Amino acid sequence: MSDGLPPDPSSSPAGGQEGLTPAEELRTTEVDLGGLVNVLATHLYSTPLVALRELVQNAHDSHTRRLLEDPDGVHRPLIRVRADADRRTVGIEDTGAGLTEPEIHAFLATVGTGYTRMLRDLTGNQELIGAFGLGFLSAFSVADEVTVTTTSHREPLLGHRYRSFGGEQYSVERVPARPTPGTLVELSLKTEHAHLADEHALREVLGRYCVLLPIPVFVGDDEQPVNAVPVPWRQSVEGDQHAARMRFAGAFGRRFEPLTAFPVQPVEGGSDAVGLLWVQDGGTYGSSDNRDLAVYLRGMLLAEDARDLLPGWAGFIGGVVESSRLTPTASREDLQRDEHYRALQQALADAVVEGLYETARLRPAVWRRILARHGQDLLGAALCDDRLFTLLADDVPVPTSQGDLTAGALRAAGGGAVHVALGSGGGFEEMLYRAMQVPIARGDRYAVLPFLRRYAGLRDCRIVELGSESGNRELFRDPERPLPAEETAWLAGALADPGEQLVPARFDPPGLPLVLVPDREAELKARIEDDQADARIPSAALRLARAFTARSGGEVKARLYLNLACPAVQDLLAAYRGGHTGSATAAGLLRSLKVIMAAASAGSATGDLGGALAGIGTAVSALTAAVPAGLPAVPDSPGGFAGRG
Repeated sequence: MSDGLPPDPSSSPAGGQEGLTPAEELRTTEVDLGGLVNVLATHLYSTPLVALRELVQNAHDSHTRRLLEDPDGVHRPLIRVRADADRRTVGIEDTGAGLTEPEIHAFLATVGTGYTRMLRDLTGNQELIGAFGLGFLSAFSVADEVTVTTTSHREPLLGHRYRSFGGEQYSVERVPARPTPGTLVELSLKTEHAHLADEHALREVLGRYCVLLPIPVFVGDDEQPVNAVPVPWRQSVEGDQHAARMRFAGAFGRRFEPLTAFPVQPVEGGSDAVGLLWVQDGGTYGSSDNRDLAVYLRGMLLAEDARDLLPGWAGFIGGVVESSRLTPTASREDLQRDEHYRALQQALADAVVEGLYETARLRPAVWRRILARHGQDLLGAALCDDRLFTLLADDVPVPTSQGDLTAGALRAAGGGAVHVALGSGGGFEEMLYRAMQVPIARGDRYAVLPFLRRYAGLRDCRIVELGSESGNRELFRDPERPLPAEETAWLAGALADPGEQLVPARFDPPGLPLVLVPDREAELKARIEDDQADARIPSAALRLARAFTARSGGEVKARLYLNLACPAVQDLLAAYRGGHTGSATAAGLLRSLKVIMAAASAGSATGDLGGALAGIGTAVSALTAAVPAGLPAVPDSPGGFAGRG
């Protein structure tokens, strides 16, 4: 902006006058100070508690400034915060540098001008926190009136008091000097923020905001600072380093007990961050996200929920880090997504992986507890990081039909193959495997199927996916001799329901006569063609799913595999071939068995369960009925029907 004079025609384009005609003028933008103060004080910050952080931060910077300007002076740094519920006030007092009257006008009463930023630029001191010259305005987000009583260490015999209602206008008067240099900021709280005048609440808030500040912060008349918790990465710890980390994590963690803790360290050429991460004893599953990371900039809390700095798969990790390179937003409640942010993301991902490795190696009991608590999340984590997959491949539990098992145990129980069901439970294929006493991994659970596919490739073993064409071929072998078409048609009519395709096969155990396997592609096709699918599934995913199922006609809903190795099926075929009058009744029994097994397998009634039960009664009655007079008796064989061949 210029001072409002007409542009100089001789000015070069580099001077910013390109494109202006002599008739044009540059004018100064008018600023509505009241509106600006309202926006900055009321809308810049997400919570009124930030005002406390900003004012304590200013007090910290005042101490740092005094040490820079008077390094040989006698100085006992401290910050004390008091609350008076009756007067509805909060006071923040420090023994720092204080302000002269010109500094009050220059820095308290000038929006966007900060002494701290100027001093850091001049000295390069990275302990100074402030940057934007806006923090003091936050006081007006919680207070009707703000009073600042200050004495500068440069003028220890003079005192000044700044007073402002709302931040638009202010007054400064001479007052007696404070006993020692420093500043007292008093907030006369607005009615809606009267709850801040509670020293118990202040201890809780400041204990988190100020835990890493090097200057002691006291509340009320307490002689124990709220930031007295030892910070393990800032000081040498005698004895067990891990125990010291666990003490800090236990004191700092808000929601869950830490199971183990490991350090964050600077990375040469990358992040400067230091701190601590811990595994939380809080349940996670798949999409659960309990990531909990606090970020401090030069000792002051900057972002309380910086979960995006942690890997997306680390939903079980909490922690705290501090850095001097991160760039805050103007409200200092978030971080700029720049190269330092990305470097810290990588450093934290590496720290999590290295910490889990160290836990598995040095603390096996804790490692077992982590696997039991976060096994499902770790399955997904293993797919996101090759190092984690190597660590977890043989240890992480996989949910199966026989409880949680490791992939190695699943492989051993499957005779060298890993078996996984693609459906969401139910179906005769699971009953088949229960009969075989082979555990089946729950492929519908989070990350199980891709993890086991990768495991099978790593360990060079077979993976049998129940419900897939290739998996079914492994389970249901072709018969030794194909059935004649006429017999296949009769069996299909006697045993299969509409939408079921009869498939003669051989499988184990031989005592199981038939298995109904749903067509998983047909199930998916039916779900996405549901009238409500458009409302439930994102459009992009819906298009992909429809393209995937386009090849499926959907007519075959399930395949009924008939076990030709089963003695009962052999008897049935022999009876049919011999014209036995009970063959249709026996087939009805098998059909009823199919329906009952389906109901038991799916956990609910599927098909005509009542009709199936009635069919059993009808079959028993028919098989036990007396032979009508005049008909020859059909002798029974020890194995069932006569004429078994």
